[in-house]
Amino acid sequence: MSASTLSRSTAPSKQAPRGTGSRSKRGSSKRGSSKRGGSNRGGGFASKLTVNGLLIIGSAYMVVPVLWLVFASTKNAADLYGTSAYALGNFSLFENIANVANQDGGLFFRWLGNSVMYAGVGAVLGSLISVMAGYAFDKFQFRWKDSLFGFVLVGVLIPNTATVLPMYLLASLVGMTNTIWAVLIPVLCNPFGVYLARVYSASYVPAETLEAARMDGAGPIRSFFSLGLPMMMPGYITIALFQFVGVWNNFMLPLVMLQDQQLLPVSVGISIWQGYSVPQPEFTPMVITGSLLSIIPLLVAFIMLQRFWKSGLTAGSVK
Repeated sequence: MSASTLSRSTAPSKQAPRGTGSRSKRGSSKRGSSKRGGSNRGGGFASKLTVNGLLIIGSAYMVVPVLWLVFASTKNAADLYGTSAYALGNFSLFENIANVANQDGGLFFRWLGNSVMYAGVGAVLGSLISVMAGYAFDKFQFRWKDSLFGFVLVGVLIPNTATVLPMYLLASLVGMTNTIWAVLIPVLCNPFGVYLARVYSASYVPAETLEAARMDGAGPIRSFFSLGLPMMMPGYITIALFQFVGVWNNFMLPLVMLQDQQLLPVSVGISIWQGYSVPQPEFTPMVITGSLLSIIPLLVAFIMLQRFWKSGLTAGSVK
């Protein structure tokens, strides 16, 4: 055996300590995970910042005009044109309200009452019709059911302004223009309300309950008013609120249908005052104060029906 062979056999082998490789791998994996965690935290912060920023912008978009309306309604004509938007001038809110109440013998409150009547009747009866139609589309089987429901959905896509002229021509044929019926009858039809009512009917009214009522001798009409309508009441309230706001803000239909100022809603009446404010600036504070007063019924309706409205929206979104 040669000396070189002996030296190779007797020399201690240099091996890496056991576990060193695994520890290095674990260390590198920890460093990688920490980097990924840092990037995830950075991405989460960026997404939260973006969402919160969009929410702030949306809130400002809705709140700033209302704040301007509140500030402007406390100013007279001189302060309104002579100060900045959110500056406090001479507090003239009660004076402006008195001017609104005394103008044309209190015509503004007649307009306000007309709006309450149009929106209230349209919301109560129109929502009932929508709920009945949606209940029928959900629970009954009849010929051309899906085709008719598709026709209803097409009505959702048509803007209301596109139907004003045809409805005016029809109302003229039967001599119904310049009457309250020219505004009330069209607002009773709500295709979007029918769609929502069908969704709520599927969510709230079990078929087993109706089958049990049928076995007890209840007919379709009694089953609806005794079981279906009470179960769908949150959905009915939600549809009624949407209908109330829609009729309250309706402008084009009463503008075309009505000529008598005693029948106008508040939206059209304020627009008439707005036209007067160009040659007569003293009408401007009355227009602004009247606009502020006109949103009070909407706030009252939402506050009173808030509980039903929230539960109805939640059920509809889950469905």
